[in-house]
Amino acid sequence: MRTEPDSKRAVAFFDGQNLFYAAKEAFGYPFPNYDPRLLTERVCAAQGWQIAGIHFYTGIPSATDKPFWSSFWTAKMAVMGTRGIQTFSRALRYRNQTVALPDGSLTVTLVGQEKGVDVRIALDIVRFALEARYDVALIYSQDQDLSEAVQDVKKISVLQNRWIRCACAFPVSPTVAETRGINGTDWIRIDRPTYDACIDPNDYRPKKSPL
Repeated sequence: MRTEPDSKRAVAFFDGQNLFYAAKEAFGYPFPNYDPRLLTERVCAAQGWQIAGIHFYTGIPSATDKPFWSSFWTAKMAVMGTRGIQTFSRALRYRNQTVALPDGSLTVTLVGQEKGVDVRIALDIVRFALEARYDVALIYSQDQDLSEAVQDVKKISVLQNRWIRCACAFPVSPTVAETRGINGTDWIRIDRPTYDACIDPNDYRPKKSPL
């Protein structure tokens, strides 16, 4: 039987877009106003875990397509770097998508999609487990695609005869229909008081509002 360590090292993995949309649905915030370090500190303190690293991942739209959000994420991630957060970003990939209008006609619009971000998160979760960088993988996402990485971590725990856990932290409120975390993880629900205590004091939105 694998021995549970008295002191547990936690590495946080943030899916920036997934957390944003979850907080928007739960609490109504129109932009990503969370501070990853404050959220990690709050959750780890409540669980009695020691922070061993914070990693943040997001797709970023092109400056020509969405200059407002491109500027926002560039500024926010630059400050994260000064707070000891490791960041990973990918430019959104664009494709034409046909959309049906209310009158029944069709139009073609350009749609940006994240590609490779969830893969990078999954690879880091598994690689860091292999390298024994953490005892707890603290995942801020509800993306079930990451459940395969969680299963790999469980296999690594057996192979290394080492206690390892994966936890999933996500916002909840009466307005949220999806209250499940990633399969195979311990679920940590973030209520509004907890989230509000972890809002970034800086506002990285450009003064000009998005169109």
